[in-house]
Amino acid sequence: MRALGVTGAIKSPTYTLIERYPVPGGEAAHLDLYRLAGAAELDFLGLDDLAADATLWLVEWPERGAGSLPAPDLRLQLATEGAGRRARLQAGTGAGRAWLDRLGRGPE
Repeated sequence: MRALGVTGAIKSPTYTLIERYPVPGGEAAHLDLYRLAGAAELDFLGLDDLAADATLWLVEWPERGAGSLPAPDLRLQLATEGAGRRARLQAGTGAGRAWLDRLGRGPE
């Protein structure tokens, strides 16, 4: 979020489920779906309204919204590795592959 110019507090959406941030070209929406029992509960979050403004969606626990969320452009998986972490980026769409290409990672 900092790289996108967000200067204020960046909060975890664990309790609010959604945090919104102004970014160039619109909004970034950070969703944490951990507390949802299933995709049917997404109807109560107002995602249709959010979709009008959010140009970037960051979704934690996306499997809780399976069938109701669009396929991700890019999937990020974090794993503990020694004293640090390893990030794995996997393209899910053409836009995701283009992002990986720009990063010099090539398609996966």
